[in-house]
Amino acid sequence: MNFIAFLILGLIAGAIAKLILPGKQAGGWIVTLILGVVGALLGGWLGNVIFGVGVDEFWSLSSWLLAIGGAIIVLLIWGLIFGRKRADA
Repeated sequence: MNFIAFLILGLIAGAIAKLILPGKQAGGWIVTLILGVVGALLGGWLGNVIFGVGVDEFWSLSSWLLAIGGAIIVLLIWGLIFGRKRADA
């Protein structure tokens, strides 16, 4: 998969992961989309290590599932680190 297709896959995977996760995550849509690209990298790497399947083709179901799964993992970690802060006055 070329670089542009991978970026598009990551951006869409980040948006889908944001819709799947309940509640509000820290950061706006731009941060979410960037984390989606990072999640697609993570999902591709984990898929290659665990299942021997990577993010190789844009129209492959396994590529989409790995990218979305990776984006969900990255968004969960992001939420744990930079979660909503309580306003204690």
